[in-house]
Amino acid sequence: MDELAEAVVAGDRRALARAITLVESGAPGLRELSADLFPHTGRAHTVGLTGAPGAGKSSLTAALIQEARSHDLGVAVLAIDPTSPFTGGALLGDRLRMQMHATDPGVFIRSMATRGHLGGLALAAPEAIRVLDASGRDVIVVETVGVGQVEVEVATAADTTIVVVTPGWGDSIQVAKAGIMEIADVFVVNKSDMEGADRAVRDLRTMLEMGPERDWVPPVVATSTLQSSGVSELWEAATAHREYLEASGELIVRRSARLLSEVEDIVAQTLRERAAASLEATPELIEDLTQRRLDPYAAADLTLRSIPG
Repeated sequence: MDELAEAVVAGDRRALARAITLVESGAPGLRELSADLFPHTGRAHTVGLTGAPGAGKSSLTAALIQEARSHDLGVAVLAIDPTSPFTGGALLGDRLRMQMHATDPGVFIRSMATRGHLGGLALAAPEAIRVLDASGRDVIVVETVGVGQVEVEVATAADTTIVVVTPGWGDSIQVAKAGIMEIADVFVVNKSDMEGADRAVRDLRTMLEMGPERDWVPPVVATSTLQSSGVSELWEAATAHREYLEASGELIVRRSARLLSEVEDIVAQTLRERAAASLEATPELIEDLTQRRLDPYAAADLTLRSIPG
């Protein structure tokens, strides 16, 4: 693991791929690798890209890669895909949509499915981001499949969260209920060449004006990867947000909160696994619970007491 960590820090692409595979599979050496890489992290600007399926996130990611490379920045993309029920691998394979960057040594693209990592996607994604960060990449783009709870958690593991919508994006109340307004640092109305794009931009800006006051008001950017428009403006908006985070001290606050939340998740998952093992070893407790001689809270207290330490 020490040698693998050294190779990752040196930017070796094969070592980087191996390390993320360890993250996906939850391999035994992951703790040691993580400990070795952690001191080398915290430099990259991580950008979460989320939105409904079909919003054009992969095409937009490819355009952002090109924009970053035009500024001579090293880029890594982590495309979070649904897991195949048959192979356990990434199902969508977003790398196929980014072939134009596949041979660029300054770009590393990986589709990731979480097959066995402790705690699943919510813990695997931050760990994979740290691996990419330690490799010296300047920008890390995390692209998720949809806007469900898990995707929101993954997207907010980034410094800047970009929410992608399209013309005809739907009822504003439903969007507010989904929590999109709260997580977005930048809004993108993609496929702006389609009818209704101007209205979508106006609707978002109106909703932001009606919302609570905030120091950072998410900009709304219209893009069209088909017409190659708006990508530079999106890049500028994401860069401006990073500058705001650094100047205000919010970057340290956000990252500290994320790390604390991750530690809580690790502790909770560890306790969950130990509790499951304890319950399996005490069939009499399960019998008492089933026969209503013991309530769930009392059973939980007994189980906690039985966990070593």
